[in-house]
Amino acid sequence: MKPILFQRISLKALSILSRKPGGYLLAEVMIAVAIFSIGFVAVGTLILSTTGNNTAGNILTQATMLAAETLENLKEESVPELAVGAYSDANNPIDEYGNSGGIFNRSWVIDDPIGYDSARRIRVMVRWHRLGVNRMIELATITRGDGT
Repeated sequence: MKPILFQRISLKALSILSRKPGGYLLAEVMIAVAIFSIGFVAVGTLILSTTGNNTAGNILTQATMLAAETLENLKEESVPELAVGAYSDANNPIDEYGNSGGIFNRSWVIDDPIGYDSARRIRVMVRWHRLGVNRMIELATITRGDGT
C-alpha cells in the first residue's frame, strides 16, 4: 500500500477540499473590529500623550530660556551695580519673549556669598501655573561681574 501522501485524490474530492466558504461569519467580523478598535484606541492615546508632553517640554524650555537670558544680563553688570536684594520683573506676568501678558513670573535674588563685596550669587526663578500645579525653574550662578 502506498503512503497517504502519494495516493491519488479524485477530482471530486479535490473540488470539495478547495471550495471556499461564501463569506465571513459574524463572530469573525466582530473579532476583527475589536482588534482594530484596540489598535485605534492605543494610537489615539499615544497621540494625546505625545501632544501633552511636547507642550510641557515647550513651556519648560521657554521658562529656562527666560531665566538664562536674565542671568546672562545680570552677569554683565559690575559687582557694585548688583545690589543685594530680591527683585521681580516689572512686566510680570510675562510671555516667552519677556513681554507683558503671559503665564510666567520672573524674579531673582542677589546676595553676597563671600562677604567681601567681590562677588555676587544670582538666582533667577521663573514660575508658572499649568494644569492646576505650580511649577518653577531656577538657575543660579556666582559672578565677579562684567560677564565673569
